[in-house]
Amino acid sequence: MRGIFLLLALSASGLVHAGNCSIDLKTSDAIKYDQRSITVSSACTTITVKLTHTGKLPVQTMGHNVVISAADAVQGAAQDGMKAGLAVNFVKPGDARVIAATKMIGGGESATTSFPGKALKAGGAYRFFCTAPGHLALMTGQLIVE
Repeated sequence: MRGIFLLLALSASGLVHAGNCSIDLKTSDAIKYDQRSITVSSACTTITVKLTHTGKLPVQTMGHNVVISAADAVQGAAQDGMKAGLAVNFVKPGDARVIAATKMIGGGESATTSFPGKALKAGGAYRFFCTAPGHLALMTGQLIVE
């Protein structure tokens, strides 16, 4: 019984939590994210992705998005996304390789999306990347799930 009270007290104090359940990336008029690696918790029920574009160029000129997939699916998802075009945010509609994706944004804009935490497994190999044409080589990072 004392254990339950201790757990409740710790939980209320914020010392026990699910861990990091959000991905917050910034980008600009350069072809890069502000981070190359992000860690989230496997205990998250929902993971939120927020992308902020601090530049000034419009989406048609220097738009960016964030796409998350298993590491071995990045190349195929990015190639099919480029073929799909800007009208669908450079993400092939219904692509099962895509775990989550924000819309394409330009300077001064932000985009947010959420997905179930159970889509990621602790220790799995995941990447986040931009599918705008020509951006993949520089705009990619590792998503670590603990």
